[in-house]
Amino acid sequence: MLDIKLFRDNLDFVKEGLAKRGFTTDFDNLLNLDDQRRKIILEIDQARLKRNTDSEQIGKLKREGKEPDAKLLQELEQFRTRIQEKERFLLTLENQIEDILLRIPNIPDETTPVGKSDKDNVVVRTVGDIPQFSFKPKHHWEIGTKLGILDFETASKISGSRFAVLKNEGCALERAIISFFLDTHKQKGYTEIMTPYLVNQASMRGTGQLPKFEEELFKCQEDKLYLIPTAEVSVTNIHRDEVLDEKDLTKKYVSYSACFRREAGSYGKDTKGLIRNHQFNKVELVKFTKPENSMAELEALTNDAENVLQLLKIPYRVMALCTGDIGFSSCKTYDLEAWMSGENTYREISSCSNFKDFQARRMNIKYKSATSKKREYVHTLNGSGVAVGRTFATILENYQQEDGSVVIPEVLRKYTGFDIIKPK
Repeated sequence: MLDIKLFRDNLDFVKEGLAKRGFTTDFDNLLNLDDQRRKIILEIDQARLKRNTDSEQIGKLKREGKEPDAKLLQELEQFRTRIQEKERFLLTLENQIEDILLRIPNIPDETTPVGKSDKDNVVVRTVGDIPQFSFKPKHHWEIGTKLGILDFETASKISGSRFAVLKNEGCALERAIISFFLDTHKQKGYTEIMTPYLVNQASMRGTGQLPKFEEELFKCQEDKLYLIPTAEVSVTNIHRDEVLDEKDLTKKYVSYSACFRREAGSYGKDTKGLIRNHQFNKVELVKFTKPENSMAELEALTNDAENVLQLLKIPYRVMALCTGDIGFSSCKTYDLEAWMSGENTYREISSCSNFKDFQARRMNIKYKSATSKKREYVHTLNGSGVAVGRTFATILENYQQEDGSVVIPEVLRKYTGFDIIKPK
């Protein structure tokens, strides 16, 4: 959430930044509501001062054994009623202001490329050599089905479209990828944490999923709980309403979780395979840091996500997302796109973002400076470290053999216990 002071003090900066995202709203209405709010606060303060003065006068008279004047008592009651009415009106104004602010996206960082869509994203670097095959490479869903490790037909019978059943060595490969990711990131100083898959409205609101993206979430109606679309939600919220010590920053967490997404608006896209499922596994990286360090921490986080792809020897490229393509809460994002030999294209496998204080304001996460003792909002970051199902898919496509078998990347073999999956 953006600071309302930004709109008051530097509206042109806000308008210019949000215009780069193609976002506009009724800023005059927001500022008008804020003016009313500040006016009401002043009136309440003045009324409370008068009420307190009258209360002290009445108390003094009673201590002196005198009966307070009926007019004075009536005036005191009137002030109490007036204050209650104004407080109710103030709450209405604050709710209106918050609702508007919660729907306004973050301002892009000045280093974020300006553009309208993913076509304007910028290639930062390309890493690894694209595999060359003496045969036409197959898609991962074809490979997995023939190997007996992926079963989409049974998944459809159980749950519907956009689900997968893993079998046999496929289960071991999935577990191996997860364990490898967790172990690798822990070696980089991340603390492993496992959090609930069901979270409340406050948690979803804190990371920016609500109210903007409610249609994309799976919700338990009676309990008002939501299935997480990413571990970012539950992990970032562990420090909600907390004040962290400066000496403890940067805090770094790594978390495995299942993720659940409706994929609203994506019908007809990536209907086959593991690319865009309603349920999938992911290893997430989350950071809490000081404002002056957050951009450097974004680069480090992105490098950490890249590291697992390098160890797996999966070719990939790093994309700097443009202002028209970055997420709602993000000010700067790098996407990692892994090469998929069967599709002959790159596919997103990780998204690493800096949110600055946008999420911290929504969740009220601050840190106390060791020198000034002031309390300031932390900056939050997160990134996929990386998507497990998509890693599974790119391994099948890049490590496939002409006889239909798939060689297991060397770094995974100690986890799988085997080095190749052969056709049954």
